[in-house]
Amino acid sequence: MRRYFLAVLAVCFSFGLSAQTLKYSNEFLNIGIGGRAMAMGGSVIASTSDVTAAYWNPAALVLLKDNVQIAAMHNEQFAGIAKHDYGSVGFKLSENSAAAVSFVRLGVDGIPNTLYLMQDGQINYSLIRSFSAVDYAFVGSYAHQTQIEGLSVGANAKVVRRVVGEFGGAWGFGIDAAIRYNHNDWQYAIMARDITTTFNAWSYKMSDQDKQQLLATGNSIPTGGLELTLPRFTLGVAKKYVIKDTYSILPEFNLDLTTDGQRNVLVSSKFINIDPRIGVELGYNDFLFLRGGYSTMQRVTDFNGKKTLNGMPSIGVGIQLNKLAIDYALGNAFNQGLIGMSNIISLRLSINRKG
Repeated sequence: MRRYFLAVLAVCFSFGLSAQTLKYSNEFLNIGIGGRAMAMGGSVIASTSDVTAAYWNPAALVLLKDNVQIAAMHNEQFAGIAKHDYGSVGFKLSENSAAAVSFVRLGVDGIPNTLYLMQDGQINYSLIRSFSAVDYAFVGSYAHQTQIEGLSVGANAKVVRRVVGEFGGAWGFGIDAAIRYNHNDWQYAIMARDITTTFNAWSYKMSDQDKQQLLATGNSIPTGGLELTLPRFTLGVAKKYVIKDTYSILPEFNLDLTTDGQRNVLVSSKFINIDPRIGVELGYNDFLFLRGGYSTMQRVTDFNGKKTLNGMPSIGVGIQLNKLAIDYALGNAFNQGLIGMSNIISLRLSINRKG
């Protein structure tokens, strides 16, 4: 195992010598999944305890209470332009281990291809064709409860496929690592995404006619290459309070630390950026849940040059019906205009062996 890990590091380092690190690389994997999590502003890495832990914190998969859990989500962004989907199946391997397989898809369909819009100096709309830009991730997760009480560890191995019409695409591979620790009802977690530096190997397939048209319209011809995604770390702490065995309140606080260059976040620098998230879940009888969150804090400059600190609020509800959980979230809930809002619906089904 140690030799394999060192080999992965060596390969990723060799890629880094000739590849390009880009800010927001593979960002579709950082949007978040699940109605519960998105309602809480994505601040869930310490408190998640179901199959969606495969995305948020694979170490928490050991908390699965069922033999098998299945989760699915559909989310439409920018007034339905972008379709965001997620599916996962998690299963207990033993009392101390669990695993899951998941997929993530983010796609924009019907993009006009205007490369041949001009014909003999005239606009010809009949020559417009459409294409899709789609990102996929296929993830395998594993979690294990250590001999240290309350401490579990987990990891993800993910394959990334990115497609831009018939023109080009990329294959990538990366590894995430996570830990979760429970002590005196306090829950602590660390999620390290792209810990070995995830890479995308891009290639393009264009006809000679396409290349000539690109040059004729003042564009450059794309070439293949390697795109690297630098590590991203999230720290989380949470605690659940139960009131009279009927009501509960679960607040959680997360910190996202990015290393891919300066971002417009609360704490910004060229070396590391810190973006806080906060979420809270109010529960009634473990049946009905009301959730809220606040994330993505940015400094915004208005037309008068005045800077203000803005963020993205979110709200949502959840219902637990025996073995079926239904969660809904409204992202950017108080934004003016429908374009910025995002409706997230997710389902989770639990299956247990009889006898």
